[in-house]
Amino acid sequence: MAVLEGSWQHGYIASNGIRLHYVTQGEGPLMLMLHGFPEFWYSWRHQIPEFAQNYKVVALDLRGYNESDKPKGTDAYRMSELVEDVAGVIRGLGYEHCVLVGHDWGGAVAWSFAYAHPQMVERLIVLNLPHPAKFAEGLRLPQQLVRSSYIFLFQLPWIPEFLLQLSDYQFIETAFRGSAINKSAFTQADIEAYKDAASKRGALTAMLNYYRSAARGLLARSWPVLEVPTLMIWGENDVALGKELTEGTEAYVRDFRIRYIPNCGHWVQQEQPELVTQYMQEFLAALPASVQR
Repeated sequence: MAVLEGSWQHGYIASNGIRLHYVTQGEGPLMLMLHGFPEFWYSWRHQIPEFAQNYKVVALDLRGYNESDKPKGTDAYRMSELVEDVAGVIRGLGYEHCVLVGHDWGGAVAWSFAYAHPQMVERLIVLNLPHPAKFAEGLRLPQQLVRSSYIFLFQLPWIPEFLLQLSDYQFIETAFRGSAINKSAFTQADIEAYKDAASKRGALTAMLNYYRSAARGLLARSWPVLEVPTLMIWGENDVALGKELTEGTEAYVRDFRIRYIPNCGHWVQQEQPELVTQYMQEFLAALPASVQR
């Protein structure tokens, strides 16, 4: 799949008291894309030009990442702040609602945003991040506790920052190529782009503050049935999140669909971009007329 970098544009938007960077392409209804850890807008490079044919695609740098502002303190990364960032972006772009797409931490924000502002989400698409209730249940399982052990390391002050920047941010290459099934999905240029983003002043601490602050808020609540039609796409060989975390999600989402991708790891939209795009397009084909504006 070709990545047409020259056809997208960079921009900044004020939201929730900070300035956020984004990349955009296309015109039409809004599709907002939220990346995960340790990524930035670039993780959607394959999908941006594909969906720009029918949408105004906006791939955001979440607060703390890459070119977006990096407020200090763990409280600045509470889930409530992340949710209001998204609301401000949608309104600031001149829209009332969007198709919301999230992967990993972006998926966690997307889940929470859909619950907080369901009227602002026409369709929800989440990639390799379980429903928050299912993740909370999973943390009671020994196998998931082992997979999630890095979260406990990230709670420590300064030590994770020190470890993650060793050997020219070797953790970036290890995170992507080490856990990917399709290792050819990441060129050396891709790895360098992720390293450059992680090495910006304050970025590492900001990234880790998601785990130090927002994770607590994510798990400490109840989750009623979500009314927003939702698609989950799941790379079956995710080393950090077990496939069993997807089981039973339909109890929390009234209109829920899931597409599994075998022989694919956590970085699903980068490892299998054509298949992810196909599943997203099939899900969106039945959009109501209200979003076609």
